[in-house]
Amino acid sequence: MGTRKKVQAFVRVRPTDDFAHEMIKYGEDNKSIDIHLKKDTRRGVVNNQQTDWSFKLDGVLHNASQDLVYETVAKDAVSQALDGYNGTIMCYGQTGAGKTYTMTGATENYKHRGILPRALQQVFRMIEERPTHAITVRVSYLEIYNENLFDLLSTLPYVGPSVTPMTIVENPQGIFIKGLSVHLTSQEEDAFSLLFEGETNRIIASHTMNKNSSRSHCIFTIYMEAHSRTLSDEKYITSKINLVDLAGSERLSKTGSEGRVLKEATYINKSLSFLEQAIIALGDQNRDHVPFRQSKLTHALKDSLGGNCNMVLVTNIYGEAAQLDETLSSLRFASRMKLVTTEPAINEKYDAERMVKNLEKELALLKQELAIHDSLSNRTLVNYDPMDEIQIAEINSQVRRYLEGTLDEIDIINLRQIQEVFNQFRVVLSQQEQEVESALRRKYTLIDKNDFAAISAVQKVGLMDIEGNLVGEPDGQSFGLGVAPFSVKPGKKPKTKKTPKDQFSSSARKEGASSPVSGKDFDVASISKTQLIPSSKDGDLKDMLARERETSSIEPLISDSPKEELRAPRPSTPPSRTVAFEEFKNERGSEINRIFKENKSILNERKKRASETTQRINAIKQEIDETKDALNFQKSLREKQGEYENKGLMIIDEEEFLLILKLKDLKKQYRNEYQELRDLRAEIQYCQRLVDQCRHRLLMEFDIWYNESFMIPEDVQVALKLGSSIRPGMVPISRIVCLGEDDQDRFSHLQQTVLPEGLDSITFYNAKVKTDQKAYGSIRRAWWRAACIINALNLRRTGVDQGYDKPIRP
Repeated sequence: MGTRKKVQAFVRVRPTDDFAHEMIKYGEDNKSIDIHLKKDTRRGVVNNQQTDWSFKLDGVLHNASQDLVYETVAKDAVSQALDGYNGTIMCYGQTGAGKTYTMTGATENYKHRGILPRALQQVFRMIEERPTHAITVRVSYLEIYNENLFDLLSTLPYVGPSVTPMTIVENPQGIFIKGLSVHLTSQEEDAFSLLFEGETNRIIASHTMNKNSSRSHCIFTIYMEAHSRTLSDEKYITSKINLVDLAGSERLSKTGSEGRVLKEATYINKSLSFLEQAIIALGDQNRDHVPFRQSKLTHALKDSLGGNCNMVLVTNIYGEAAQLDETLSSLRFASRMKLVTTEPAINEKYDAERMVKNLEKELALLKQELAIHDSLSNRTLVNYDPMDEIQIAEINSQVRRYLEGTLDEIDIINLRQIQEVFNQFRVVLSQQEQEVESALRRKYTLIDKNDFAAISAVQKVGLMDIEGNLVGEPDGQSFGLGVAPFSVKPGKKPKTKKTPKDQFSSSARKEGASSPVSGKDFDVASISKTQLIPSSKDGDLKDMLARERETSSIEPLISDSPKEELRAPRPSTPPSRTVAFEEFKNERGSEINRIFKENKSILNERKKRASETTQRINAIKQEIDETKDALNFQKSLREKQGEYENKGLMIIDEEEFLLILKLKDLKKQYRNEYQELRDLRAEIQYCQRLVDQCRHRLLMEFDIWYNESFMIPEDVQVALKLGSSIRPGMVPISRIVCLGEDDQDRFSHLQQTVLPEGLDSITFYNAKVKTDQKAYGSIRRAWWRAACIINALNLRRTGVDQGYDKPIRP
C-alpha cells in the first residue's frame, strides 16, 4: 500500500480590470488568500457579522500564464502517472471563472492551450525518453449531462452510438464505465484529434455570466500501460489520469437562466452539492459512510476522491467585488478538499506469458538440482525427462506380457512411467480394435455410406437395392449375407412360401433381434459406418470399385489444375462491375467465394435448426398449457368431491398424479429445448459475423482487382509487376499516376518551417485542421440538404420545375 497524503488545492484568479484590492489580499508566499468584507450598517451598530476569512492553500495563481499553471499544478502528477500512480486534476468554480480555459485552453492558439493538451504532449514526450519500456496509451471522453452519461467520441465512424445506456460498474480493480469507448493512440496527433473531436460534441449555452457556458461535467481519461522490453521482467504497470472539467455553479438571480438552461443549471448545482457532501464526509475521520452514489459525478470519481490517486484541485474564482459571495463558497470548497487524504500506490500487474517463460526456466534449473541430488543419493536410474522411443517400447512390451499373463507386475519408478503405462494400455486396445476391423475386411468388402460412386457400382452388380439395403440369400440365422442368385433381379424378392421358421426369422429381423455375429464384430461394423458385402466375386467387384474411385479421383484433379492461358488483351472500355465481379469470383477470388458460400450454408443450416427448435418449443409450451388446464380441472373436481388426507398428506387419484408427472417432464423438455435454442442463436450470431467479414473481404479484394485490371494505365503496369517496390493495392488509384510531391506535401514542408512555435506545435495544429475540415464538411452537407428541401418546397409551391418546365404531381 502507498503512503497517505493530502489533496493539493490551488486557486487561480481570473484576470479583471475591476479587481477588489481592498477585499482580497494574497500572502507573501502566494499560498494563502485573505478576504475582508465591510460590515453591513443596515444591521445596526451591534452585530456579529463575520468580516474576515483566511484560507491556506498550496498555491495562488494570479495573472499566471498557461505555462506557469501547468508547471505548478499538473506536471508532477502526469510524470508520476508514467511510474504507475493514478492521477486526477479537477477544475472547480463559479460559472465563467475560467475552468474550461484552464483545463482545455483556446484551441485556436498553441500558446494558450490548457492542462489537457499539455498533459498529452508531456506523456508522449516522456514515452520517447523511455526506450526500455513499451508503453501503450488509450483515451476516453465522458460527459455527464443532466445525470445522464454520454460518450463524446461516439461520433467517430468506427464507434457508432451505443444501443444500451452506459452504466457505472464497480469491480476489485476500481470504477469503470460500461459502454464507454476507449481508443488506442500511438501518436500525439491522434490524441489531439480525439480531444478536438470530443470538444466539438460538448454541450454549451449562453447566459448573462458566460457566452460559452459548459452545461455538463466532462472527464477526459488517459490510460497507460508500460511493459519492460526485458523479457525476464514479468511485471508491468498500469495507470490513468482523469482530467475533470466541472460545470460551473450558478446563482439564478445573476445568470437569469430560463427554460432548458434553467433545467441544466438545476442539475449542475445539485450534482455539485452532492460532490461537496462527499468531500465533507471524506474529510471527517469519524464518518464511516461516504455518499458516493448520490450522483453520477461522485460515483464516477470514487477512485479519485480519497482513493488510490494523486488528487489536484484547481479552484477558479473571480477577483471582482460583485462576485465575492461565490468566491467565498469556492474557497470553502477548496479548504474542505485539503482535508481529504488519498493513498496513491503503484499499480503493478503480472504478464502471464512472461511468467510462464520464467517458470519454464526455473523448472529446468530445478531439474538440474534434482539430478545432482539423485546422483548423490545413489538414485541414478531415476529420469525426469520425457521418455524416448526405446523406453516407450519397453513399457509397451511389459503391458502386452501383463495382459497375456506372462508378467505378474510392472515395475514402477516414477510418476511419468505410470502415465506412460496407462497410455500404452490405450495403444494396445486401439491396436486390437484395428486387428478386428482388418479381419472383417479380409472376409467382407466395406463400403462407406457416403461414397456414392462405390454404392452405384454395387447397385450395378446387383448386391444392393435402390433403397440401400443389402441383397442376399438368408442363411437361416436372421442375417442377410450372401449373393443373390442370377435368376433373381435386383430389387425384387422371389415369391416363395415362408416356413414357420422363416416367418419367425423375418419377424425377428423387423423387431431388431440380435444376429449370430459376435458382439465385438458387430460393434466394429456399426462404428465404421460401412456396409458389409460378402467376399464372393471379390475380384470383379473390387476391380469395378477401383475403376470408379480412380475416375472420381482424377476428375477433381483435372478440374482443379490451373489452366495455363495467355492473358487476354485488356478491352478498350472496362466491363461492368457486375460482369467483372462474376469473373473475379471464378478466378482470383474463388477461394474467398468458396469460404463465403460455406459459411453462408452453415448459417442457413443453423437458422433452419433454430426455426425447428422454436416450433418444438411452441408445441411443448402449448402442451404445457393444456396439461396445466387439465390439472387445474382435476384439482377443482377433487375440491368439489371432497379431499382425503392420510397422516397429514393429501391423497390424489391416479389421473392427477400422471398429469403432474407429465407436466414435470414437459417442463424439463422445455428447458432443454430452450437451452439448445440459446446455443443455436449464439452460433448464428457468430456465423453471421463470419459471413459479413467474408463478404466485406470479397468486395474489398474485388475493388483492388478491378482497379488493378482495368483502371491503372498500361504504361504504369510495369511498376506494379512482381518484385517491384510498389505492391498492388498499396497506392490509391487517384494518385497512381502522380507519385511526386503534391500540394499537401509542399504544405507540410512549409508548415514545419514557418510555424512560430516550432516543431512541437505541428501535431496540435494538424489535429485542429482535421477537426475543422470534418466540421466544415458536416456544415456543407447540412447546407446542401437544406437547399434541396427549400428547392423542393419551391417546386411544390409553384408546381413547375425551373429546369424542364414540367408540372409536379401532387
